[in-house]
Amino acid sequence: MFDPSADGQAEQIVQRLQQIRARIARACEESGRAPDSVKLMAVTKTVSPDRVNLALSEGVDLLGENRVQEFLSKNSSYNCEKSQIHFIGHLQTNKIRDIINKVSCIQSIDSVRRAEAVSSAAQKAGIVMPCLLEVNIGREESKSGFAPEGVLDAAGEIAALPGISLHGLMTVAPAVAGRTGDDSYFRDMQQLFLQLQKCSLPGACIDTLSMGMTGDFEMAVRCGSTLVRIGQGIFGARDVQTGLP
Repeated sequence: MFDPSADGQAEQIVQRLQQIRARIARACEESGRAPDSVKLMAVTKTVSPDRVNLALSEGVDLLGENRVQEFLSKNSSYNCEKSQIHFIGHLQTNKIRDIINKVSCIQSIDSVRRAEAVSSAAQKAGIVMPCLLEVNIGREESKSGFAPEGVLDAAGEIAALPGISLHGLMTVAPAVAGRTGDDSYFRDMQQLFLQLQKCSLPGACIDTLSMGMTGDFEMAVRCGSTLVRIGQGIFGARDVQTGLP
């Protein structure tokens, strides 16, 4: 079993968490927001359960999972409840049933068809699954998600599906945003989120704008993000040699 304290990784993770929390608080202060208005999610892709549990012991209370098979291989070793786990990666329709009872939110609904499949699986499981709509705000061919102009119509359809509770939007901004400090993508997402709130869709509770990662989370916070997803900023560079699926 991996011991994060053996090579100083425990101390590094603790220090990184302290630094990230301080940076979130500073970005909130700069934008006139309360620090507790932004949730910190630890993204666990390729991260061993030992390191995940260390982060949990340091007060992290929300995990983000990217890959179904990796998640299924690790989740029984986590020291947390399913209420603390969101699925944030691309979700194949035939994998939905594998996670429907193991996570508390699916952030990556990228089509009405995907939402219908989640709706069907949730009804069979006897639950209501909170969901976010993934928006391809940069219109990048390599990324999935709704085009910005299609979000509001899709939201109306999806909010009406049984077994789903629509809670907001998620995006991955183009890498250029973090490199150049271009906040236009986050500003566009903020405006789209506010428009969605104004729609007052029956059965929906639009309270989550999930945007911002290790390279751009402060900019996202200043643009209204309510949840930032940090992986390498907490755990360090991804270890592709972990042997995880």
